[in-house]
Amino acid sequence: MKTLAHPRDREELLHRLQGLRPDNLRRWGRMSTHQMVCHLSDAFRVALGELPASRRINLVTRTVVKWFALGPLPWPPGVPTRPEIDQVRGAGTKPAAFAADVARVEALLERFATHPNLDREPHPLFGAMSQSDWLRWGYLHVDHHLRQFSA
Repeated sequence: MKTLAHPRDREELLHRLQGLRPDNLRRWGRMSTHQMVCHLSDAFRVALGELPASRRINLVTRTVVKWFALGPLPWPPGVPTRPEIDQVRGAGTKPAAFAADVARVEALLERFATHPNLDREPHPLFGAMSQSDWLRWGYLHVDHHLRQFSA
């Protein structure tokens, strides 16, 4: 399974991020391409403990949902997000300059992928996560949103 633990998988995502254009059309959802880039940055900042996010952890989300979410299948469209990183209806970071925002998410992806202690932060839905869980989540989250914009 692909994960940010593998340099080749990171390079794949970085290459796809570099191919994004502000006018990419979305296949689902409400975010623009630029909003999605900011959403990815916010999500990495939550995972790194730099941005607080509300939690909705329960028995189902920390077991069944987590098991499916970190499994071999790509995420389906329409999965809701936490309000703190919702760029359309919530408090997510507002887009500024597209190239700078893409560079920011690329830097965050690299920092996240090489962070030695990701397991210190709980996921807002899944709760406790191992280092490998977080690295799998990171790959899947970025891949999900790049597929949203055919990138």
